[in-house]
Amino acid sequence: MIFLAATEAEPQQTCAAVSTTPESAAECARLHTPIDKAAEVDPSHPYSLAELINIAETNNPQTHLAWERARQAAENLGIARSAYYPILSGLAAFADSRSIEPFTKPLAPRGYVMVEVPAVVPQIDLDYLIFDFGKREGKVDAAAAEKIAAGANFIRANQTVAFNVARTYYGLVTAEERLIASKETLKTAQTTQDAAEAQLNNGRSTLPDVLNARAETAQAQFDLESADGDEKVARVQLRQIVGAEPSPEIQIENTDKTPLPAALTMSVDALIDRAVKGRPDLQEQAAEIRAADQETRAAKSEYFPTIGLSANGAQTSLWPTTDYGILAPVSEPTWSVALGVQWRIFDGGARKNELEIARSKARSARDEMREKEDEATSEVWTAYIGFRTALRKEQAAEALLTSANSSYSASLDAYKYGVKNLIDVVTAERQLAQARLAGVASRSALFVEAVNLEFVTGNLLRNQPAATQTQDGQKP
Repeated sequence: MIFLAATEAEPQQTCAAVSTTPESAAECARLHTPIDKAAEVDPSHPYSLAELINIAETNNPQTHLAWERARQAAENLGIARSAYYPILSGLAAFADSRSIEPFTKPLAPRGYVMVEVPAVVPQIDLDYLIFDFGKREGKVDAAAAEKIAAGANFIRANQTVAFNVARTYYGLVTAEERLIASKETLKTAQTTQDAAEAQLNNGRSTLPDVLNARAETAQAQFDLESADGDEKVARVQLRQIVGAEPSPEIQIENTDKTPLPAALTMSVDALIDRAVKGRPDLQEQAAEIRAADQETRAAKSEYFPTIGLSANGAQTSLWPTTDYGILAPVSEPTWSVALGVQWRIFDGGARKNELEIARSKARSARDEMREKEDEATSEVWTAYIGFRTALRKEQAAEALLTSANSSYSASLDAYKYGVKNLIDVVTAERQLAQARLAGVASRSALFVEAVNLEFVTGNLLRNQPAATQTQDGQKP
């Protein structure tokens, strides 16, 4: 699309700019933190669509949300992998205890002694899961799949923001051109009014004709004010969508000389195949299926025992005292090691239910995949038909505008010569106004449909060949 080449030519400091695969997107999100501030927009600078998309990718809250989710998924993978390592913990105990120790007479005249033992025991504990019949592996593989899913979601979020920016951008283009068309329509209405008043002064028209012409001029003025308000609202919406503080203070480049998309470069079957293979939301769902399968595998491993090693070592220092006799202080290293097998024999059906839940999630993920593939196919067909329709409508709008211009000019000249009445002129004037608006709407609609075709096939912000081309065979 018209902004893809510009985006490729301008390196960005965002993960969206360097990440075209779910894996790279998730890894980039793990290594970087999104900028937490509102976008800065220069009110005097005319922005291109590529520049606005770059700003939105960095500042739009939706991209920040997807970015943080991808970052969290990447960190969850690190947590899952940590289960392969031993747990080493340190403990320092400072204690003092006083107890009664029974002792035989006559060695202890009272039959017992009072013993007080201050102690200092710095200790290191080690716990290591040696074997668990694939539970950790299943958890790690599930987390890895979730990381890929989050990366794909991040890419799709950026594509969605880019598409919304493009749609809002062309909405502003439409509003600007509609404002220009409204000004031209007002001039046309004033020309008609001037002709009616001239005819009235020459005695070849009536006052009702003049009043009718003035009403058309007033209507044109009303439409102009409406177009002016809509244009300012479109500017506010564009600033909001890129993540800047909403206001009408934003300028965009003139797109009058931008070549229009003129033809498709791929068949609808090829577009559907591209969407099924490359759409990030389908890649995300495929990763969710893998994650569900691995969760099922981890649930099955709960039926098997685990083998673990536990050990501790300490420097035990004691200073015992007694009210009868003499006890010696001691400071010696102490330790213990144990290799254990733990096997849950009965749990009231908890493992069975957890396994059934995991299997159900796996089936649900596959059902959702089929639904999303059908939805993607439907969206591609809709975009394909929409582009072809927009192309024909734009061509028809050009012909309509040429015809309406000729009709108005001829009707006005005929009216001045007294051949036609004012009703014919006003009718031609209205047709010309409608033709101008149709031309404005059809031009922007063609651009939007071309962008939509890239969006529904998953090619937005990517480097694959575009689905459309201009008359000279270039990307629009």
